[in-house]
Amino acid sequence: MRAQMPIAERVAYFDHSAVAPLSGPASAALAQWAREAAELGDTVWMNWSDRVGEVRSSAARLIGAEESEIVLVPNTTTGINFVAEGLDWREGDNVVILADEYPSNVYPWMNQESRGVETRMVKTDFGRFDLDRVREACDDRTRVVSVSWVGFSTGYRQDIDSLAAIAHEAGALFFLDAIQGLGVFPIDVRQTPIDFLAADGHKWMLGPEGAGLAYIKSEHLDKLRPAGVGAASVVGRYDYTTIDFRLRPTAARFEGGSQNLAGLIAWGASLDLLMAWPRGGAAEAVLSISDAACERLRSIGAEIATHREPQSGWDPRSGVVSFTLPGQDPVKQRERCLEAGVALSCRGGRLRISPHAYTNTDDIDRLVTALQ
Repeated sequence: MRAQMPIAERVAYFDHSAVAPLSGPASAALAQWAREAAELGDTVWMNWSDRVGEVRSSAARLIGAEESEIVLVPNTTTGINFVAEGLDWREGDNVVILADEYPSNVYPWMNQESRGVETRMVKTDFGRFDLDRVREACDDRTRVVSVSWVGFSTGYRQDIDSLAAIAHEAGALFFLDAIQGLGVFPIDVRQTPIDFLAADGHKWMLGPEGAGLAYIKSEHLDKLRPAGVGAASVVGRYDYTTIDFRLRPTAARFEGGSQNLAGLIAWGASLDLLMAWPRGGAAEAVLSISDAACERLRSIGAEIATHREPQSGWDPRSGVVSFTLPGQDPVKQRERCLEAGVALSCRGGRLRISPHAYTNTDDIDRLVTALQ
């Protein structure tokens, strides 16, 4: 895989939880699309459309869904808003989320306040919490429990099987913001009873920004009022002269207008690369290299803020690790790292690394040297 990542020749890249570098196959697919668009125009549009169909199929296989349950989206936020704006809310309903969620999994729910919907936030200890706290936050008016699979700043990977069970016990629907886990950690929406899911492809799936997926379980499709309806939302989407408002019987009814064909095709090339791994192989590699990075960071006095110890039989580790070096300014440290060809982020007053499966110990050496 490392040979398929051009960035590895220049940069020790520890920033996949922000914006990932493009894989070699994604870069090649994007360049090919650009050449065709410049030299051939829309004479090859059907070829692009067919390729996007293949990408939809890959996205469905990635999460164990049916193709009819996949919406191709420009970002995670869009997928969240399909549900937040689409449900038939009633005054007095509520949504349960975690207090340290990324804003895109907060504001769409808070935006329902004008419809009488309460957003309940469960406090965590840097991502970690007792599952009973979510259970206690739910009642008979809870419509949705929405969580991030992996915390963007905490790096804590949630026990989504247990959270889905808690939501369903309360009669609520379970929404998963999967952007910080999908592409590395295996998931099957049939085994883990997820009702809705969204993830952009520009992080762990190594695609460009503006191309990702949302999942709407087939039995819930008609529970959502479609947003962004357009020419492509209806059964006769290629017949522009006949007005016949019959929505497509699939989740693709939410794809109302033109798509980011170039981005979707490039993302699909990276999906092909990732899905060539044996199931769980990428996760094993990411956890191994992130464990090694934690060990080296501790050796130079770093304090690891991310909880990586098992809790109640659950392994919360992910590829996201937040840490501090006492007495050092994290913003200046990041600047020094960038000058040394090491990419990482600052979040919440801490440094954050996020190695991928192709990251190796040479990259860790460069990271530690730059920090020292």
